[in-house]
Amino acid sequence: MAQQNREFKENLKINFFIFLLKTFFLTEQLFLRIKHINYPKEQFIFSMWHRHQFLVYGVKDKSKFYALISASNDGEIIAKAAEIVNIKSVRGSTKRRGVAASLELIEKLKEGNSIAIMVDGPRGPMGKVKDGIVNISKLTGVPIVPVAWASKSKTFITINSWDKFQFPVGPCKTIALYGDPIYIPAELDKEQTKAWCEKIEKEMQRLDADLNENYEKYLKL
Repeated sequence: MAQQNREFKENLKINFFIFLLKTFFLTEQLFLRIKHINYPKEQFIFSMWHRHQFLVYGVKDKSKFYALISASNDGEIIAKAAEIVNIKSVRGSTKRRGVAASLELIEKLKEGNSIAIMVDGPRGPMGKVKDGIVNISKLTGVPIVPVAWASKSKTFITINSWDKFQFPVGPCKTIALYGDPIYIPAELDKEQTKAWCEKIEKEMQRLDADLNENYEKYLKL
């Protein structure tokens, strides 16, 4: 009975947070504005920092898009709430459902969908690209498109989490800057895979710096 009570309370808490997040998503989509710079025209694998996962809000064709979301309880809340704004998910991470999630992402890509992977998630280290995205791109031939996201609006909030998670609250103008597609060779050894991870990491850092330096210019485009 005690176990059932704990499970009931946990489910109640999860459903409460799902409700709150759904309400927030539905409200925020009325106010959020995202200017896209160099948005990809073909099928893609978005390479995103964990702190920028809210950017999947701005994907143009959500009918053919899936985001990788952690299999944790926090991920359950995010995934269920994201459904309200038509964002579909594949559940998994390095430690939970990692292989199954990778296979599912590969299948989604083969069906012609695009996907997004938070490359330093779900627990960091912050700003370090893990090799999952390289392996998936290698096996499917779908290019990786690095993304940077930023805003100078006061309503763009950064919280004190391990990833410095960022999200808009109320009216907010943001800019998403997309890099050129990165095509991964079909044959890679361990060292080559690591080198490609570092290349993607450097490109994401470059995009972050570019967006920070040229934010006002991009805003006027």
